[in-house]
Amino acid sequence: MVALVLIFIAGLSDALDGFSARKFHWQSRLGSFLDPIADKLLLIVIFVSLAVKELIPIWLAVIVVARDAIIVAGAAYYQWKTRNLEMSPLVSSKINTAMQVVFVLGLLFHLVVAPLPNLALLFIKVAVALTTVISGVLYVLCWSRFCKKHRL
Repeated sequence: MVALVLIFIAGLSDALDGFSARKFHWQSRLGSFLDPIADKLLLIVIFVSLAVKELIPIWLAVIVVARDAIIVAGAAYYQWKTRNLEMSPLVSSKINTAMQVVFVLGLLFHLVVAPLPNLALLFIKVAVALTTVISGVLYVLCWSRFCKKHRL
């Protein structure tokens, strides 16, 4: 129950942080790097922990971690070569993050509060897998375009 509440609070505070940053222009270059890194680290730790506890399939944790590793590697390479990285998340990434948070909250709710229908859990698991893969592919395409543009 504690994990459910803490993850709910983390998701809510992240959404409020993003909203207030845009609404009141409280954005900074450092924040544009640190916020997505913190989000991804939290979700990676959660997904790996759930996989280790055998609460989710390992393949799901692997694609979540692999996607984030690919994004970070692409960003690091681009920054290393150009010294001009601008962090701007894709819409698909925001959707993916939301799906991951909903999945984790739903799974924890299922485990500690009240069972959810298996079909609902399957649907959200598939949605997380699809949005993770789609978002990862779109980032690879973006990094490829950036590298081609700068002849890297």
